[in-house]
Amino acid sequence: MIVSIPQLRAFVATVDAGSFTGAATALGVGQSAVSHAVAGLEREVGGSVLRRSAATAPTPLGDRLLAHARSVLASVDALEAVVRPATDRGTVRLAAVPTVCQGLLPRLRELWAVTLPGVDVQVYEGDDDEMPEWLEGGTVDAAVLVDPSPVPAGGVVVARDEMAAVVRRDHPLAGTEQLTLDDLHDDGLVAGGGGCEHQIQRMHELAGQPFRWAHRVREMSTMFGMIQRGEGVSIAPSLGRVMLPADLVMPPVEPRYVRTLVLSGPSSRPWHPLAQALVDSV
Repeated sequence: MIVSIPQLRAFVATVDAGSFTGAATALGVGQSAVSHAVAGLEREVGGSVLRRSAATAPTPLGDRLLAHARSVLASVDALEAVVRPATDRGTVRLAAVPTVCQGLLPRLRELWAVTLPGVDVQVYEGDDDEMPEWLEGGTVDAAVLVDPSPVPAGGVVVARDEMAAVVRRDHPLAGTEQLTLDDLHDDGLVAGGGGCEHQIQRMHELAGQPFRWAHRVREMSTMFGMIQRGEGVSIAPSLGRVMLPADLVMPPVEPRYVRTLVLSGPSSRPWHPLAQALVDSV
């Protein structure tokens, strides 16, 4: 089996774009070139890697190949960046959770615009659990990891972010100096918005309480909407204040929990030089 780098690039780009047309645009080539490259990959691996439909998606075989393809391409990109003359120019892919994308990355990107003006930072938004997977799998070159243990070698702490309650501005608890988990459970806890369920669970452990909730959601927008309608209250990182609707507030909550945010490259493969440049400039 002889698989080429262009075949892997065409395959990954098609998955990411959801179509051969989108992949061709991303790669700067014709659609026929993408189709031929994917067809060549399928001949080499002995089966279809993509479903040809309105929304192009990987087949089961393609799913098994995808993480390996991303890892290979990430290593190739890092190698090419090393052997090219160092220029501090190019694109680096950075992953972060929603609250970091909204509350921290704007400040970091302003810094990088000054210190690394030739670097284009592409942001990938995901949940806590996706950050290390994307980083080690080659989907991204760097990530802001939440509470990594231990802190990866070469990583740097970029912020510490305290968890806070989220309640309606007109709620009786809104003016309370310090809320407790029991206060929140009395109104029904909406857990998980923005991918911070691990931190909420840890707060219950610190309080010696079982982790329980009235509602369990994924998106912060869903969580905010439920609180606005009076369907419960929640806990979220303080960085989320920039995303908060005007009729919601974030009072302190006990037990106090501060999450640590670490900017890092991967631990299982060489860092892309521009990922190192991002870390070095913070």
